[in-house]
Amino acid sequence: MKLRQPPSLTGLVSRRIVAFTVLAMVLQFGIVLAEYWSDDSELGRFIIEHETDALSEGITVRNGKLTFALSHEMRERYTNRGDDGDGALYLRVRTANGAILFSSCEAICQAHFLPVEINPPAFWQRQIAPGKPLSVAGGRSFTVGSQEVFVELAVVKDPHSFIYNVLFHELRDHLIIPMLLMFGLVAGATILSIRAALKPVIEAAEAADNIDPRNALDHLPTRGMPREIANFANAVNRVLVRVADLIQAQKIFSTAIAHEIRTPVAIVRMELERIDGERARKAERDLDALTHMLEQLTSLAKLDVVDSASFRMVSLSDLANDSVAALAPFVFANGHSLEFDDAGTSPVYAVPSLIENTIRNLVENAVRHTPKGTHIVVRTGPGRRLDVIDDGPGFGSAAARVLEGGRIKSSDKLGVGLKIVERIAALHGAVLTLDSDDGKGTRVRLDFPAPAEPSAA
Repeated sequence: MKLRQPPSLTGLVSRRIVAFTVLAMVLQFGIVLAEYWSDDSELGRFIIEHETDALSEGITVRNGKLTFALSHEMRERYTNRGDDGDGALYLRVRTANGAILFSSCEAICQAHFLPVEINPPAFWQRQIAPGKPLSVAGGRSFTVGSQEVFVELAVVKDPHSFIYNVLFHELRDHLIIPMLLMFGLVAGATILSIRAALKPVIEAAEAADNIDPRNALDHLPTRGMPREIANFANAVNRVLVRVADLIQAQKIFSTAIAHEIRTPVAIVRMELERIDGERARKAERDLDALTHMLEQLTSLAKLDVVDSASFRMVSLSDLANDSVAALAPFVFANGHSLEFDDAGTSPVYAVPSLIENTIRNLVENAVRHTPKGTHIVVRTGPGRRLDVIDDGPGFGSAAARVLEGGRIKSSDKLGVGLKIVERIAALHGAVLTLDSDDGKGTRVRLDFPAPAEPSAA
């Protein structure tokens, strides 16, 4: 089952900003709309301003003379003006000296507009009747060229629903657009701030992936982190210090126990050599098996405290050649034959003693678990490959198999040696495979990666 990936902090904050901004806009929209809707005087002013602005575009000067013409849409609206009972529109355009440029009404204009003898103010407005639909009259002055022109408008029962048009424009210009701009700036600044704050956290996460708890100098960087996250990183660093202390104590314990066991075992063996009889020889063999097991367990424990400074560029062929030479007397004494085959190798980044330990464990396993006369081959290459092959009977279904996920399941027949090899391979980032069939022998192979400092396993 695939685990769901947790959402990013930037995504969470962005979604919440959007949600709260939309909520704020809806609330503000409702409040402003309620305020506008309840103020008939303000709505009337909006209608007069918006409509006279549109009408003023028809005022022009031709040959020094003022003229006014309605657009096609305006002509349709103001020539079919209706009557006061069903709602009507009345329009008059005049100059400052009272000359009429356009009028859509005659006697009724006197009832709604200021007399032409009066020089009106720059803006005027009056309510024709209370309530909605709105009934309002007013006018504005516009300067065209060097002359002043007055556009006067009367709206009776709002036959063209001007109120909704002006509400939309007012809310768009004074609420929606400003809030969207504010949202964009706030969201952008917040996201950039979060990314800047999380940048050192991302760097710390990358450092944590490459951290080696065995190295006391390794720690999570906290420079540039927000204080709350830096406190957590510092706590992790303190844990790493304690882990490093525990590992160092384990290393000392492993070294000490290996030394302490070796001495009494050697003394017991010397005493057994002085005793004649088959039972003494059997005890010697059992003691050898016990010594071998203790050495392997100690080696396995030491692999958890390998210092990364021990890795260096080495030649597999040289290490294998020296190991085969050192193991040859042991192999021949047990009635087996040993061969070294170099197929051409490339340098690998490794701990030399661990590679020698790997070869020794694999060869010893082959000697202990195959009959006399078995031929063992240690082969290096081609490339960064190491093989230990024998032509023994094989282990068949009891063999260790490389499982999915890279783990090795060892049977009792194979012993601890293969676990040591598995751990060494993991430390070096090498791929370990084992092939064994009944009657066809066994092959253990390690494929090392290209030279690069491996991360601690």
